[in-house]
Amino acid sequence: MFWADLLALLPAAPYQLAAFPFAALFHHLCASGRLSLTARYIFLLAGGCLLAGTAMGSYTVLLLIPAAGCVLILLSVSPARAHTWVFALQMSWQTFCHLCLCSRELGPEDTRPAVALSAIMLLTQKATSLSLDIYEGLVPLQPDQGILQRALPLCSYLLSFPALLGGPLCSFSRFQAQAESCGAAPYPLRAVGWRCLCVLALQGLRVGLAAGLGCTSLGCLPHIWAWALLLRLAYYLHWVLDEALLEVSGLGPEAGQGDLSIHDLWTLETTHRLAVFTRTWNKSTSRWLRRLVFQRCPTQPLLATFAFSAWWHGLRPGHIFGFLCWAVMVEADYRIHPFLSAQATSQSRKLLYRGTTWVFTQLLVTYILVAVETESFSKLCLLWASCNSILPVFYGLMLLLLLLAKKPKQN
Repeated sequence: MFWADLLALLPAAPYQLAAFPFAALFHHLCASGRLSLTARYIFLLAGGCLLAGTAMGSYTVLLLIPAAGCVLILLSVSPARAHTWVFALQMSWQTFCHLCLCSRELGPEDTRPAVALSAIMLLTQKATSLSLDIYEGLVPLQPDQGILQRALPLCSYLLSFPALLGGPLCSFSRFQAQAESCGAAPYPLRAVGWRCLCVLALQGLRVGLAAGLGCTSLGCLPHIWAWALLLRLAYYLHWVLDEALLEVSGLGPEAGQGDLSIHDLWTLETTHRLAVFTRTWNKSTSRWLRRLVFQRCPTQPLLATFAFSAWWHGLRPGHIFGFLCWAVMVEADYRIHPFLSAQATSQSRKLLYRGTTWVFTQLLVTYILVAVETESFSKLCLLWASCNSILPVFYGLMLLLLLLAKKPKQN
């Protein structure tokens, strides 16, 4: 697997790389005091429109329509109703785009629809986060300012070019603070260099792993484990590259708020708890889902969160099956591990418990990732009929038995 394969798995990667010089120019102009605050917003917005047009072509209109609609809603609707309207607009439009673009027959070399869908999903994150901030009073809109003065920061936040195609979710308040102080801090050369080294190391691992792939059947456990590891490495590459671009522009995430750090990478690959893996995986999206769904759902918040995540990703058969399976496995993880850890009374039992559950977690993550990435229903059926389904079914049965055991007996 070579660099061309990286671009196939990460269609936005070449455009992110092309944006690095513009991000460095933005940071330099801010540091030298040549850009006023208004000029900074315009630079970020114009760069976002230019990047969208380059990466998406005519599909750019699919991104600009909901962005303009969200700004109009936020400026015209009362804060008490802003979130409901923005959420309805974004999810309706995103679902429409998923259905339309996924039903079209496109060549494998045409990456514009995939880039457009990814940007629309990120726009949904930013728009709903902003509307929640306004609803909760964390971001007061200034009614005494002109409409252009109020609209420019909102548009710049939604379409800022360093975060247009990727990157951890940043709140509107932090974006404003960074835009005002951008360039005051020294150039983050060390952080950017570290992330670039991470990109090279991760890509080297992917090349070596791909060279050793043999069997290609979904029923072959070593193959789907290696495939899932390649997918994880691709996601890690994507997150590191996105954060490097943000660091170059001076809009990097604050400590612990990014999607991937060395500690996160270690946790993801060594944890023996699926629930810990789930909380660490794509951390900014996890925090967004927790705030948007989990904390606001009165009944079955875990299932509702994963169901919404399947909807947000596009509601393909793999998404529906994979995320619902993920929800069941996490619920089982919460209930099985206290029972197993209570049995691990000696050191040897603790080692056996941790080693066995680490292997189980790796196999469950492999199964879930392969299911989510499976596009056709026929391949999903092959995965379900394979021996790889034994462990998820076992976890599901254990969850059912533990739930039944906790029910009070009725006379």
